[in-house]
Amino acid sequence: MIRYDLKCDQDHRFDGWFASAGAFDTSKAAGMIACTICGSTQVDKTLMAPMVRPDRSPVPTQNPDGQNPALQDRAAHEQIMAALRRAVEENSDYVGQDFAAEARAMHDGDAPERAIWGEARLDEARALIEDGIPIAPLPFTNRRKIN
Repeated sequence: MIRYDLKCDQDHRFDGWFASAGAFDTSKAAGMIACTICGSTQVDKTLMAPMVRPDRSPVPTQNPDGQNPALQDRAAHEQIMAALRRAVEENSDYVGQDFAAEARAMHDGDAPERAIWGEARLDEARALIEDGIPIAPLPFTNRRKIN
């Protein structure tokens, strides 16, 4: 696995994990990488430094005010993700495994336009993108699928 620091065209920065450099390139070409903040698929890798610890001294877990910055960042990220999930669930219809068929039917005018979300296989998502049907991956799954 390789972690990349990523940046969208709106200058939002986030990271992503990929099986290889080729997996990143393939996912980007298919439009399957989206900004975790705004959803833009115009995403590029940014300069990043390797995570190297020169010695075995303990890493500080608190800053001078006694707070753990990593935990603060994680809590803020979790709040943003929870708000995104709420917004999607409250403002769109969950169509499950029928996502690709529903998106295509709306695009073709065979179904009324509405906000939807669900699951699609990679080949289905790629076909939608190739046909000019706008979709974006969500950074969470349906609650019913979580163990």
